[in-house]
Amino acid sequence: MKSILNLIKYKDYGWKICADLKVIAILLGLQGGFTKYCCFLCMWDSRATEKHYTTKVWPERSEFVCGKSNVKHIPLIDPKNVILPPLHIKLGLMKNFVKAMNKEGDGFLYLKTVFSKLSDAKLKEGIFVGPQIRTLMKDPNFDKKLTNKELDAWLSLKAVIKGFLGNHRAENAEQLVNDMLKAYEKLGCRMTLKIHFLHSHFSFFPSNLGAVSDEQGERFHQYVKKLEERFQGRWDTTMLGDYCWHLKREDHSEHKRKS
Repeated sequence: MKSILNLIKYKDYGWKICADLKVIAILLGLQGGFTKYCCFLCMWDSRATEKHYTTKVWPERSEFVCGKSNVKHIPLIDPKNVILPPLHIKLGLMKNFVKAMNKEGDGFLYLKTVFSKLSDAKLKEGIFVGPQIRTLMKDPNFDKKLTNKELDAWLSLKAVIKGFLGNHRAENAEQLVNDMLKAYEKLGCRMTLKIHFLHSHFSFFPSNLGAVSDEQGERFHQYVKKLEERFQGRWDTTMLGDYCWHLKREDHSEHKRKS
């Protein structure tokens, strides 16, 4: 990763970086996985579950010292240049919502009907892609299958997606996020790093998340889903070659026929 940043002369430009949280952790020298101190902005204790929804302000992470507070390497970028990825946060919120649902309830059984091609393992883990979430948001029948707590959490999630994580930021975006957090807590959703960012670092998000491009990440999830269906979960060199061919882009130059 350091070699790549050197090749593109990142230090000379200091671009803002929007990437998956795993990539951000690597760039900031943090240990991988759900460690005790996995937030790069504060000393949020991921193990203190009893404080997650009650404590909003945590001590600031003022330094990155190797071997301390889950810091493994010297950071390659300035934490201030990080843009939290709206797409991945949306997928994470959906994942936590589904994992907290009653697996024997009508709502979860309805998901099995709508996404019949999705494996049971992915369904139970709440692993969805953008188009699937949009399909579900437009389905009024799904709302009717949910319990009261599930419905409150689902409606608040839809409000956050439309009023904060999308192209339009509502004037009451912060209130929408707070309402969703309360509904998630009542449903029994576990606090994850993505939810923590919404809970404790709302002001760190840019004013217009729609201006942050998550197009490549969205395209990756969509195409990998198609590959998995085509190759039936079999990962081999043929599948890798198919994906690499997909990455090839046409020349965007405009040509006009001579009259």
